[in-house]
Amino acid sequence: MGMPGGQELLIILAIVVLLFGAKKIPELAKGLGKGIKNFKAEMKDEGTETASAEDVKKVEANEDTTSVEAPDTTKQA
Repeated sequence: MGMPGGQELLIILAIVVLLFGAKKIPELAKGLGKGIKNFKAEMKDEGTETASAEDVKKVEANEDTTSVEAPDTTKQA
């Protein structure tokens, strides 16, 4: 199993045209391009966000250890 050949690609293209129509294909390609662009931008920014996310986790962990629970005021019958 390798890459699809020319005949297989034509069959796939024909199915896509039948499913979406010729007018929708450029819109789908445009959306796919935007998605890839956003994904690459997020991957590039991941290094800076990871440090800040770790800091937030540390702060949350400190808050969990210093929080005081309210006493249980409900009566059980």
